Parts: sequence; C-alpha cells; structure tokens
Amino acid sequence: MKSVVIIEDQTAIREMVSEFISMLPGYEIVGSFGTGEEGLQGCIKLKPETVILDVGLPELSGTEVLRGLTLHVPGVKVLVFSGRASSANIRELLSAGAQGYVDKMDGFDEFKKALDIISGGGTFIGPKMASVMRSLILNPDAASSEIPLSDREKQILQLVAESFSTKEIAARLNISVRTVDNHRTNIMRKLNLHDVAALTRYAIKHELISLT
Repeated sequence: MKSVVIIEDQTAIREMVSEFISMLPGYEIVGSFGTGEEGLQGCIKLKPETVILDVGLPELSGTEVLRGLTLHVPGVKVLVFSGRASSANIRELLSAGAQGYVDKMDGFDEFKKALDIISGGGTFIGPKMASVMRSLILNPDAASSEIPLSDREKQILQLVAESFSTKEIAARLNISVRTVDNHRTNIMRKLNLHDVAALTRYAIKHELISLT
C-alpha cells in the first residue's frame, strides 16, 4: 500500500479527495491536514510516499510546504492539486520540487492518472499546466520577469486582490492583523502601488488571481 497525505484547506474538497483515494486499490490515506504548517509537520512525522498539495494554504504557502518537504522528507512525491495554474506559481512549484500538477477543473479521471504516474516515480503535467508551460516557452521574457515579493507577500497580495479584509486575511493565515498590515505596507512599497485597485490590477496582470 502506498501511503498518501492530503494537505488542502477546503474541508469539502479534502474529504472528497480522501474518500476518492481510499476507494483506489493500492493506496492508504495516512494523514489529512487543513493548513500548510500542520501538513508539513504531519509529513515530517508520518513520512508518506506521496503528498497531495494545494497551493493557497493558511500559515505556510504550498511553495513553502514543498521546500520543507524536499528538505525534511527526501524522496517524497508531491502532486499539486490546485486551481491556480498561473505561470508565476507553476515556476515556483516546479523549482521547489513538485513532480506534477493537476488543476481542480480537470476532474478525477485526470487526478487518478496523475496520482498513479507520480506514485510510480514519474512526472505528470495536466492539460492546463501544459498550456501555461507552452506559453512560458513561447514567451521567455515573461517567464523570466520575477515578481519582487516573498511567498507570503504574494499570498497576501492575492487575498487582498480577492477582496478579503485585513481581519479575514489574518484569520485565514493565522497571523496577527498587525503582521498583515506590515506585509501590505511592504508590498505597496516594493511595487510602488498605493491603493487596493492598483494592487488588484497588478495581481491580475501577473496571474496571481484569475478573472474566471
């Protein structure tokens, strides 16, 4: 039996994925976590063979979790299962050690195919990710332009652009309101932007959020 841990902050999706994997022969769910920090610490303890990882997690981002897994759980295979297939986060996830990416809109048939390939030691690129990667190859200038923000700042910028209040962001990420305010100030300073509308336009332009 191949051991699997799920790290997904949306309870309904986490339970659906867990139930689906539990019905597949040859797999065993050994842990299920709703935050990045809990997920990372759980994986360090449980040492699963495969991790199903969302990107937008409370406490630690998916990229931060990936880097922690690479460091503390060598050999673990990570399948990113998310709905944010932008060029920016895909480059981060691949460089951080992900073996594959399946978009949440691709369905469970695609998910099962990816899980089997990843668990067997291969790599998998879902249709949406393949499309984004083709865009990166065709437009290398866009691919090389880096957003001058930390993972946490990108996460907060995304939430600001999605109209979450400072208190809501603090609660979602399990940090203080003051810390969120400090991050917002640093984001505005780094990007030379001075209001939420400008931050939202920037997030859309750099594919940190989607209009669909």
